Amino acid sequence: MGNKLIRGSLIIFAGNIIFRIGGYIYRLLMAMLLGPTMYGVLGLTLPFQGIFQTLGAGGLPPAIAKYVAEYNAVEEYDMARQTIYTALKIMVFLGLLCGVLMIFVVAPWLTYSYLGKPEALVPLQIVGLITPFSVVLGAFRGAFQGVYKMEYILYTRAIEQLFMILFATAFVLIGLSTVGALWGTVIGYSLAAFSAVYIFKVYMPKYIPEASPDFVFTKRQELGLAVTLVKFSIPVIITAIAEMLIYNVCTIVMGKFLTLDAVGFFAAADPIARLPLMISISVATTILPASSEAFKVKDIPTLQKYVNESYKYSLLFVVPMCVGLALFAVPTLRVLYFAKPEYVAGASALAILALGMTFYSIFAISTSIVQGIGNPRIPMYILVFGVFVTAILNWIMVPIMGIAGGALATTLACLAMMIPIIYFVFKLTKAKAQKLPVIKIIAASAIMGIFALLIPKNAIWLFPGIFACIIVYFFALILVKFFTKEDITSLRELSSKFGPISTIANKLLNFVERLEFRND
Repeated sequence: MGNKLIRGSLIIFAGNIIFRIGGYIYRLLMAMLLGPTMYGVLGLTLPFQGIFQTLGAGGLPPAIAKYVAEYNAVEEYDMARQTIYTALKIMVFLGLLCGVLMIFVVAPWLTYSYLGKPEALVPLQIVGLITPFSVVLGAFRGAFQGVYKMEYILYTRAIEQLFMILFATAFVLIGLSTVGALWGTVIGYSLAAFSAVYIFKVYMPKYIPEASPDFVFTKRQELGLAVTLVKFSIPVIITAIAEMLIYNVCTIVMGKFLTLDAVGFFAAADPIARLPLMISISVATTILPASSEAFKVKDIPTLQKYVNESYKYSLLFVVPMCVGLALFAVPTLRVLYFAKPEYVAGASALAILALGMTFYSIFAISTSIVQGIGNPRIPMYILVFGVFVTAILNWIMVPIMGIAGGALATTLACLAMMIPIIYFVFKLTKAKAQKLPVIKIIAASAIMGIFALLIPKNAIWLFPGIFACIIVYFFALILVKFFTKEDITSLRELSSKFGPISTIANKLLNFVERLEFRND
């Protein structure tokens, strides 16, 4: 089981990194090919695409994974397969319902009554065509997860993203604009859904055998199973929608008050600001099972150590990244969107959002800890609270400050969510906050930030400036005596697993050790 878990986690982690990069490539291509106005239209559709996909799935993929895994563990393969079929029926119904509502009700209302932007009608209606394919895909991915075949999830995601990028790019190039970009998404999801069905039919019988001839499952029993699945899925879908809205409320509000160009500028900055989350989400993914295991065996000292180390090591990388993104916002946008220099207008939003991601990173890690020790509803309540705060602040700030107001509103909402979740982490784990390492990280980042202010903010100096800031931050950490002997030992053990890189890492660690502990 341990090897299976580690293998699956590594596959999903690698896939998340690859597909996050793929998502950035898609957005960069669309931004440069469409231009700010039409990219603004695409930016307006993306939140509704995510929301309707989540509503269509009904929070059921995790339920499928849970119950398939449980039934397989006791060799009740008939029930495992029945779970998939029952959930799939619910999801297909919800997916079709959400698709029809989006095409004929929601899209027209959004276009004419809320947004007042007729250009958005057809793109929003196309979102309704994506939903049925995405829910089928979600159901089978839940089944793959339930039997620990994470590579099957990876295959379907590869097909989804590859064909989405290829067809979207091709359709935009032949002049179909935002409509073409979204048709590319429809094709990507449809091909991925067909591939998931094929994998299920051909390869999954090895792990979930075909139903035995004497297996009987009445309508009444199926209704009971459906109720069980839905009960499990309700907190999941509330959390998923709330988390999605935290990211996207600002775009939805901007669609009401700002021009499409402004929405396009914000949509160009938003994914770049989230880059530091790659680190915090990776830590969060790791800390959840680790904290769960320590809590289960009542190893409180280890749990408390996990809490403090997760904050310490994530902030070690996240804080300087966020500071660097904020200070180099203008040249970053100028280099990434070299074909469309007008996207530099999104620099103010990028700078503010980047700082906000520090707060959200801490929230994400804290959420995993609280979930790991058996309190999944606490993060859900805080997320719902965060959605209301984000919506209210955006409604007030966007008309006054434009896209910078939306970024500031989101940042303040992330801070408002971070404070209570940290309180619950330390209350529930009884860990004592290690403030000194955090203060030292902030001090080292401030030193780096002061140095970065002296660097010219243009495209030529971007990469040399980043490299110089990394060096300054490294020496600043030594100056404030951040590293402990335990840190050096842990980092040396970690670096030994990376082949040729370990030699360079060891030399750096030896250098740090000589400077930090020369008087010991």
